[in-house]
Amino acid sequence: MPRCEDVLVEEHLRELAARLQGPARLKSDLLTEARHGLLDAVEAYREDGVPPTEAQRRAVAEFGSPAQLLPSWQAELAVGALRGLSLRMLAVAGVLVVAGDLTWHGASWSDGPHPPAVYLLLSASVNWIWGGALLLAVAGLLVVAASARSPRPGLAMAQRAVGAGLTGILVLGMLAGTALFAWSLGLWDAALSWPPMIIGAVLVGGAYFSLARAARGWLLATVR
Repeated sequence: MPRCEDVLVEEHLRELAARLQGPARLKSDLLTEARHGLLDAVEAYREDGVPPTEAQRRAVAEFGSPAQLLPSWQAELAVGALRGLSLRMLAVAGVLVVAGDLTWHGASWSDGPHPPAVYLLLSASVNWIWGGALLLAVAGLLVVAASARSPRPGLAMAQRAVGAGLTGILVLGMLAGTALFAWSLGLWDAALSWPPMIIGAVLVGGAYFSLARAARGWLLATVR
């Protein structure tokens, strides 16, 4: 619990917290660091004989207003959100590219009639989409690493471009993957009871949900 004399500090931090959007852990770290800095400043003023309330006011004014602090903090949170999205996309796309076809191996309908040409095109498109997502995820991590070394304006544009690309390709991959799965069930009744197909669908559904949350977090952090 904050002490009574720290109320102004906590009010300032609550205002900052309410206006920031981004990864929870990074946001918490920023606010914790800010709290420590503010309380240290208050203590320094108190040691100089400044009354408690005035010490808080001076510390808060010296620390900076939300309008002064939010742009740089929100930019840092946006970079953190892009890092999280890129890492999740790298993991999911990598697994889908490498293991996506394993759900079909040994299926009872493998030796049956070939599916329509459009189905085969859609299946190949899903692989291309996730291959592209894999490359974009790597690009996102490279942009994040470059941003940590040099916060140049051009890198901010690159962050937005890669983040938008990752979000767009996620939507495309989800639509194409869902369509392929639904079409597969229509072509082969046995697919609905094929264990690798069922397990794959559950795992992919969870991956889609995780990626969608990460993409939403990046969007909120970027447009804030």
